[in-house]
Amino acid sequence: MTEAVGLRAGMIISVRMRRDVVVVDPDRFLAAARQALRDRDPGLTDAEAVDAIADVYDAVHVLLDRDGALAADAVDSERVGVGGSLPGVRVADRPDGLSPAGWLQQVVLNDPQPLQDYGCFLPEDPFAVPRIEGSR
Repeated sequence: MTEAVGLRAGMIISVRMRRDVVVVDPDRFLAAARQALRDRDPGLTDAEAVDAIADVYDAVHVLLDRDGALAADAVDSERVGVGGSLPGVRVADRPDGLSPAGWLQQVVLNDPQPLQDYGCFLPEDPFAVPRIEGSR
């Protein structure tokens, strides 16, 4: 069992998350992203939505803006390891064309400084886990 960690004023709590999806149908994925864009801006025409979603980054960001995560409805069912999907097994029939492929998170206590305090000059790898006590 892990030792209890006391809470204190000024403590930095960082949550690092990884969420993987596999694109099983690029056309459905792009269609879902374009719909998300039209949901945000109902005045857009289909052609304008096609022009606005130029690549995978555009598609990912518009879905993140709308839903907070890719395949957001599948978070509770994405076990990794025991009880999860078998390696290589994909969900082919989701309307967004994505197959959820795992979700992990890690809590890290006492990063050297919070992201906000870096201002415009983020560290080279803001996702790197520092070598400090208190990460689980």
